[in-house]
Amino acid sequence: MLNRHWVLVLLFFLSVITYIDRVCISVAGPVMQQELGLTPTMWGWVVGAFTISYALFEIPTGAMGDKYGSRVTLSRIVLWWSAFTVLTGAVSNFFVLLATRFLFGIGEAGAYPNASSTISRWFPKAQRARASSVVWGASRLGGAISPFLVIPIQNAYGWRMTFFIFGLVGIVWVAVWYYWFRDTPDQKASTTAEEREEMAGENQTVQDAGHLSLPWSVALRNQNFWTLLIMYHTYCWGSYFYLSWLHTFLVKGRGMSQDQMKSFSSLPFLVGFCGNLLGGFVSDYLVRHYGLKIGRRTVGAAGLALSGVCMLTTAYTADPVMSVVLLALGYGAMDCMLPVSWAVCLDVGKKYAGALSGSMNMAGQLGSFGSSIAFGYLVDCYQSYDLPLKLFSAMLFISAWLFTRIDPTEELPVAPVGENPVLGAPMPTAAS
Repeated sequence: MLNRHWVLVLLFFLSVITYIDRVCISVAGPVMQQELGLTPTMWGWVVGAFTISYALFEIPTGAMGDKYGSRVTLSRIVLWWSAFTVLTGAVSNFFVLLATRFLFGIGEAGAYPNASSTISRWFPKAQRARASSVVWGASRLGGAISPFLVIPIQNAYGWRMTFFIFGLVGIVWVAVWYYWFRDTPDQKASTTAEEREEMAGENQTVQDAGHLSLPWSVALRNQNFWTLLIMYHTYCWGSYFYLSWLHTFLVKGRGMSQDQMKSFSSLPFLVGFCGNLLGGFVSDYLVRHYGLKIGRRTVGAAGLALSGVCMLTTAYTADPVMSVVLLALGYGAMDCMLPVSWAVCLDVGKKYAGALSGSMNMAGQLGSFGSSIAFGYLVDCYQSYDLPLKLFSAMLFISAWLFTRIDPTEELPVAPVGENPVLGAPMPTAAS
């Protein structure tokens, strides 16, 4: 097996652990809300605290990976979030929980941008959507297995023990990653001549560029850049529901028991896992046969539009099982788009893939923050768990339209000669 495939295995487990730690609080949410006396609005702020800090630190941590490499950066990220996963199990009230989840978000920020940057340095263009689909599919697998891990531990030892156990798993991953991984194939002695030759050409320019900073003065004037960010922002309004409110929605909005929720809440994540793999493979197939623009736009826009239809239909469906089926189909459809959007960051960003994908994810997590807060307030004000779904479906339709406006063939321009790639100011001379 080629080294790049082992890199993908490590990224696969990184993504599984990330979402087990992330979804853990959603699964334990109904019990935590009862024990800590949290209202829907307060719970909205708890799940929102993670997203706002995660969003604020996406760009700096993504840029950190471009500058220092993903070996060191991902090691720091996983150690930090593992520590605050453990500390979540020790909280005693709303304010301590709020602060802990905020700091947890700071630690996890940059995980996927740095995984994306790793893919850009280890995989050629024709394989990047598939590689991204494996990483994002793994996240859904982590979400799917979370209820089967969390609820038995919770029933036997209490919800706090789940956070203690899952926090320790990340530390094991860091040890393996730091020992084996290197930032580029050339730094890995066991990389074969065949693999080096295959990764020559266009992918080699990314490796030769070393660690650079995104030319913000150029990016902020680029329409493609802003379309990508707004598309992902509106998408995350719908997507984050599955990570923050799904389990509470099934229990309080559709009347499921804890045991029923454990079984049914995994279905959307399992379908999402399949959607990730399907979207990545179909996009790469279309790219090879019809070009980059059709290959990326078709899968992304269609997946988002279909997910909007499914979520809107769920809002008018009272049956709990049918609600889960529709939500699962919607999650699978929107997840067809997910690896494609991150592959677009690699298509457009090239050597700035980490910072560009970090920018996109920052915009997305601001949408996640709005989603989590809005859900809690709408439930408190209107006593309806269906109204938020109508809002989220509208956001998904907007996102689908925006995806048709993204041009993956338009690479991010480099900074003009003599201009500082970070601030757009003149580069310092030897005299200065």
